[in-house]
Amino acid sequence: MISTALSFILVLGILIFFHELGHYWVARRNGIIVEEFGMGYPPRAAKLFTYKGTDFTLNWIPFGGFARMKGEDAGDMSEGSFNAASAGGRARTLAAGPAMNFILAILFFAFSFMAGFPAPAAHPMLTDIPAGSTAAQVGLLPGDILLQEGDRSIMVSAWEGLNVRNNGQAGDLSQLTILRDGQQMVVTLPANVSTEDLLAESTTDSVLNTRIVMATDNSPAQAAGIQEDDRVYSVNGTLITPDVTMNSQISQNLGEEVAIVLLRDGQLVQVNLIPRENPPPGDGAIGVAIESASTLATMPFLTALWEGVLFTVDYITFMVRLPFDAVAGALDPGQADLLGPVGIAQMVGDAVDATVQTGLWYPIWRLSAILSAALAITNLLPIPALDGGRLVFILIEVIRGRRVSPEREGLIHMIGFAVLLGLMVLITFRDINTTREGLDWIQMLGQ
Repeated sequence: MISTALSFILVLGILIFFHELGHYWVARRNGIIVEEFGMGYPPRAAKLFTYKGTDFTLNWIPFGGFARMKGEDAGDMSEGSFNAASAGGRARTLAAGPAMNFILAILFFAFSFMAGFPAPAAHPMLTDIPAGSTAAQVGLLPGDILLQEGDRSIMVSAWEGLNVRNNGQAGDLSQLTILRDGQQMVVTLPANVSTEDLLAESTTDSVLNTRIVMATDNSPAQAAGIQEDDRVYSVNGTLITPDVTMNSQISQNLGEEVAIVLLRDGQLVQVNLIPRENPPPGDGAIGVAIESASTLATMPFLTALWEGVLFTVDYITFMVRLPFDAVAGALDPGQADLLGPVGIAQMVGDAVDATVQTGLWYPIWRLSAILSAALAITNLLPIPALDGGRLVFILIEVIRGRRVSPEREGLIHMIGFAVLLGLMVLITFRDINTTREGLDWIQMLGQ
């Protein structure tokens, strides 16, 4: 409990510190005096120091922070006050906080890719073996699927440019387990040959990347004998790869018999079934739950940084669409649930525990990235007291050609802040009385 609370305060404190630092930097560049830069909410615990007229303080309530600018919520129009700055200066100052959180989200996503993340992966199947190559010399044939090197699973990533960490202990690396003509066999490699050498010389496809998690009761899959941990090799002769999914092949054959080839206990087996055209809700055409295989991989910095940008954009898009999808019924209500400090603290605690158990920083970096992006988006909502609500007043000012009275605007923001506090209290009580199933970071990482 104590470690969860401390972890939450540390993670949230970092996100809020940089958010307020954005406000502070841009305010000063626009001639706005920042009277206090505070971490936590008053009452004040300690004044740390004063820098260029700004008091840097610690406050007793640890959930939040602020950069208090001169005359921000009053009618002060004197030089150096927030209200005396131009509309553009005020808008840039307000937008700087969320902008810093978006930058942090990009960096944290990038760090998660650099630290070791679960990348989509599959077993390599040799499709072309050059004459005289090492693979040909050790007796490998086109169609052979590489399963294990010693006791270590051989996986290749579906993404290019990754450094893959194959799971399991190495064991005797001279023993290469392959699948040939539906049967498992072992090939002995020379002492100076590795699977990396074999793959570098050969052309491969990626297969066996889809695992059956379960077959539902009274489903075609259960009737056909599909079992948990079966790996899907093909559907009607079409190889299932990261680019050709099982679901896409099944959906093309609704109401018609299909042949599914599975890897089970080291052998390929075939089952036949008829996908349902009108399955029970949530059950799927054949009634299976599946997951994609993954392996730990890392990215170089520039590649990771670009993926960080893409993931941040994807998250922003998801959050913007969320209320519309919820209203349209395209989302489970639980997916649009709101979390307060208690719920977020539980998530942070789970991520920290997973990092301690695995030694991998992926859970902390990934969750911090999501929280940072969520903090930015939340602050940009057009709600009084939030940065987005204040930006709305500036937009009204630009459209009307004159500003709303600072006193009236300040009163509206004060009311909005009180409403937000009340909502936060309600969400916190609900979080305390609700049991949520957290993310299984350990399983996600394959540990």
